[in-house]
Amino acid sequence: MTKIITRPYDQQFFETLSSSGLPPVLARIYAARGIENSDQLETELAHLIPFNQMKNVTAAAVFLADAIAAQKRLLIIADYDSDGATACAVALRILRKFGAQVDYLVPNRFEFGYGLTPEIVRLAHNIKQPDILITVDNGIASVDGVAEANRLGMQVVITDHHLPGDALPAAQSIVNPNQPGCSFSSKSIAGVGVVFYLMLALRAELRQRGAFSAASVEPNLAGYLDLVALGTIADVVKLDNNNRILVQQGLQRIRKGRACAGINALLQVSGRNCMQISTYELGFMLGPRLNAAGRLDDMSLGIECLITDNETVAIDIAKQLDELNRQRQGIEAEMQQDALVKLESSLNSRKHEIQEAYSICLFDPDWHQGVIGILASRIKDKYHRPVIVFAAGNNGEIKGSGRSINGFHLRDALDLVSKRHPDLILKFGGHAAAAGLTIHADAYPQFCIAFEQAAQSLLTPADLTRIIETDGDLPPSEINLELAHVIDKQVWGQGFPQPTFNARFFVENQRIVGEKHLKLKLRKLDANHLDPAIRKSMDVYDAILFFHSDPLPDVINAIYRLQINEYNGKTSLQFLLEHWFHADHTITDHAH
Repeated sequence: MTKIITRPYDQQFFETLSSSGLPPVLARIYAARGIENSDQLETELAHLIPFNQMKNVTAAAVFLADAIAAQKRLLIIADYDSDGATACAVALRILRKFGAQVDYLVPNRFEFGYGLTPEIVRLAHNIKQPDILITVDNGIASVDGVAEANRLGMQVVITDHHLPGDALPAAQSIVNPNQPGCSFSSKSIAGVGVVFYLMLALRAELRQRGAFSAASVEPNLAGYLDLVALGTIADVVKLDNNNRILVQQGLQRIRKGRACAGINALLQVSGRNCMQISTYELGFMLGPRLNAAGRLDDMSLGIECLITDNETVAIDIAKQLDELNRQRQGIEAEMQQDALVKLESSLNSRKHEIQEAYSICLFDPDWHQGVIGILASRIKDKYHRPVIVFAAGNNGEIKGSGRSINGFHLRDALDLVSKRHPDLILKFGGHAAAAGLTIHADAYPQFCIAFEQAAQSLLTPADLTRIIETDGDLPPSEINLELAHVIDKQVWGQGFPQPTFNARFFVENQRIVGEKHLKLKLRKLDANHLDPAIRKSMDVYDAILFFHSDPLPDVINAIYRLQINEYNGKTSLQFLLEHWFHADHTITDHAH
C-alpha cells in the first residue's frame, strides 16, 4: 500500500523565510525541510562548522604533525566503497602536500572483509611496514584490529563516521563525530568529510609551527572539495547544512572544470558535461562506477583513478571502471530476477505469512557478495520492508548486506538480535539505513527468525505502508522555467529531497520515444475541470515518464519534478513523472 502526503512545514519558518524575500513557493519548500532562516541556505565555506568542535581532531593533528616532522611512515587503511575511496584520495593527496611519507592499503572485501581487521593489520605490517595506520571511513568497531596493531608496534589514528559499539578501540586517537562526548553537530558527515576536517586541523597545526614558507606554499584545501562532494553524495548521508556546504562547494569546482583528473575522466566515460553536473551525476553516474571496483575487483583501481594527475591514465582507469560497472549491472539483473522468483514462490506457497512478515531475508550461495547491497536496496524499494541479502563467504560463513525503511534503525536492530542471541552474529556494523553482518551459514534459518522478531518488536503495521511525500500542488502561476532553474541550482539529496509536486492531469497526448519511454502532453485538472470545454482552457505541459511504454489512462494522479529540457539548442520546461496513479488514488493533505 502507498500513501501520498504533502510535506508539513512550520508556519513560523515559512513566515521568516518569506519575510527575507523568498517567493512563497520556495519558502514553503525550504520550511518543509526544516530550514528556519535564510542563513541556513548559505553555502560559503565561512559557514562550515569549525574543525575544533570535533572531538580529538586537534590532538590527532598534533600527533600527525609530529609524525611528519619525524618522517614516520604513514599508511592509510581505506574502505572499499566510494566514501572510502574518496576519503583515501583526500588524505593521501593532502598528506603528501604536507610532506608526509604516506601510502595506502584497501582491503579486498572477498579476502579480508570490512574494516581494520587483525588480518589486514598483519598484511600491512608485512608488506608496508608502517609506523602509523590511519583509517578512513572505518575503524570505530575495530577493537581487535587496533589491539593487533598495538601488539605489532604500530600506532593507529581512526577517522570514521559509523556508529560505535559498546567498546571503543584502544587507538592513539579517534576522530568520529558519533563517538561519545563529541559535540560536533553534523552527525551525518560522511567518512570523507571527517578526514577532510582532520586535514583542516593538521594544516592549522603545521601553520602554527611555521611549516609553510615561500619554499612550501600552504595548500588550499578547498581544492579537494570535489572529492568530498562525490564521497558525501555517493554515501547517501543526510544533507544537513554542513554537508550541503561541502557538496555545493565541490560542485562549483567541478562545474568550473577544476576537478581532479579522475573525476573529469569519470564524467567523460559517463557522457556528462562538467558544467551541468548536479548531485544526480555524483550519486547515480560517478558513484556506481567508482563502487564497481570495490564490488567486483579491488578498490585500489578506483583510488588510483582519484589520485593520479595524469589525464591519460585517469581516462584509461575510468574506462576500466565503466566496464566493471556494466558487468555489475548484468550480475545485479540476474540476481534480482532470481530473488523475485524466490519471493514470488514464497508468496504463492505462503501468501498469508509473507503479507504479515515485517522483514525479508534472502540467501543464495551463487550470489555475488559485492552486489548483495544493491539487491537488498531494490527488494526494499519493491516490498517496503527491511531487507538483508546474504551471499557465501569464507570458511562456512555467509555475509549479509541490509537496507532499511524509515522507522527501523538497522544497525540498532542487529544489535538487538546480537544481545538476544549472543552467539548468532559473528560481527556487524553500519547505519540506520544500511548495515552489514557475518554469520555462520548453518545459522541462517535461526537468524531469519530472530531478525523477524526484532522487526516485529520495533515496527508497527503503519510503518509498513509506503509513504511518498510531496510538496503539494503548484498553481499554474508558479509553474515556470525560473522556478526550475532555482531548484536546479540548489543541492538536494538524502534528508533534503528535491522538490516534487502532485496534481491530477488529463493525458492529452502520449507517444513512445526511445522504444521504452512515454512522452506526454498533460492538462492540469481539479474537480471542476473534467468538462471538456473547461479542460481545453487549461495549460498544457510537456512531460516524460521514463522506462514505461504502456499507455496511461485518460486521467491520472501524478507526482512530478520540474525539469529543464534542452533540445536542439532550445530550453523548455517539462515535467519528469516519478510516480503515477489512477485518478481515484487518495492524496492526504497534512495540516501545517
